[in-house]
Amino acid sequence: MKGTYLGEFEELVLLTVGALYPEAYGVAVMDEIQTETGRSVNISAVHSAMRRLDEKGFVKSEMGGATNERGGRRKRYFELTAFGKKALDDAQSLRMKLYNRIPDISFGTH
Repeated sequence: MKGTYLGEFEELVLLTVGALYPEAYGVAVMDEIQTETGRSVNISAVHSAMRRLDEKGFVKSEMGGATNERGGRRKRYFELTAFGKKALDDAQSLRMKLYNRIPDISFGTH
């Protein structure tokens, strides 16, 4: 298993995989990220991120059945693992801890 560092895009993909359960596959993840963030996302980047997340143990995958609309090709479905959920929980906890330390001051003009 690779290191457990979770990059920003990997975190976004991991969150999306969890949110789309049980229908998280490459194109669905890409479309959801584009819809929710307004970011233009390349399917190759999504597949690379999901491969890294799988290597780190944050997701697991399995092949679905062949479908006629895909010319008989099968989709690879991804699922968040307990280790992946813990990584997301830890990232959120750290962010909130740091966010809550920001002083309650005005950020407007003087």
